[in-house]
Amino acid sequence: AGQQLGLKVIYMDAGSGALKPVSQKMIRAVTTEINLPLIIGGGIDSEIKARKACEAGADVVVVGNALEKDPALLRALASAVHGMAEANRT
Repeated sequence: AGQQLGLKVIYMDAGSGALKPVSQKMIRAVTTEINLPLIIGGGIDSEIKARKACEAGADVVVVGNALEKDPALLRALASAVHGMAEANRT
């Protein structure tokens, strides 16, 4: 619906500090139906969850609360996301 309304990006959010992020199944389902960048947020508090969101089709992951609790997590998250981008280019 967002794409049909002329939105430029789609943002799916499990909620600030969610215990579970948006599922890979949901991300995949949405990416098959849209031709827009997909942003995923909420519940991404680890490198693994960031990578899974990207593997499922997220173009951008939003991380907030997890970084407030552990700023050192930024390097691991950046590495995971950038690693996915590099893998997709080859």
